[in-house]
Amino acid sequence: MSAKVGVILSGCGVFDGSEIHEAVAILTALDRRGAAITCLAPDVPQAQVINHLTKKPEPHQSRNVLAESARIARGKIRDLAGATADEFDALVFPGGYGAVKNLCTFAADGADCKVNPDVARLLRDMHAARKPIGMACISPILAARVLGQAGAHPRLTIGSDKETAAAIEKMGGQHQNTAPTEICVDTDNRLVTTPCYMNDVGPWVVFQGAENMVEEVLRLTGDRASMIRSQMASEPVNRVQ
Repeated sequence: MSAKVGVILSGCGVFDGSEIHEAVAILTALDRRGAAITCLAPDVPQAQVINHLTKKPEPHQSRNVLAESARIARGKIRDLAGATADEFDALVFPGGYGAVKNLCTFAADGADCKVNPDVARLLRDMHAARKPIGMACISPILAARVLGQAGAHPRLTIGSDKETAAAIEKMGGQHQNTAPTEICVDTDNRLVTTPCYMNDVGPWVVFQGAENMVEEVLRLTGDRASMIRSQMASEPVNRVQ
């Protein structure tokens, strides 16, 4: 049976939404492996609109995170508010500034950031259900904040940026330096992270990191299914005489 994977988007474009190369690389890696993909995004206003040509804010413009994310999802997307952990075998988050502007307030508030309530709820519920979570680029900040507050001490990577790593440690996470295409696997918390564009790299390196992250997330999904089957097989059967 295909793994059911939710992909959480945060807009469309690196400076104010999901990083498009990362999102497409993740969607391609999942599709290549036969996963059943559901794209999700919160139905909220973007925190900021950035002109991607000038890289400057456009304060008089407003955009909606769900509507902008639909560009990447080719219109096949759902409001995150209606999503539950029961629907998915795994979650995956691309990076981009939308992860720290629209899904949480890390870009403005640093380690004291607040996480979108539906993002936090779904992360907590997936974690409680022992279902794997994959994160690319800056998006591991979300796990550091949500799981860190829960006392889970998640081990993760955003590459080797010292300032961001220090913020992760402050939020209760454990940062691990990695090379651009490498992944950090926290088996206890079922968390897989990779740096992608946290490094000065090109799309091919990003694609390789996304492939490695998705491969491990789906492997953990299979391991969880095997564990459940094993538990069910070992449980005593109550027979009516």
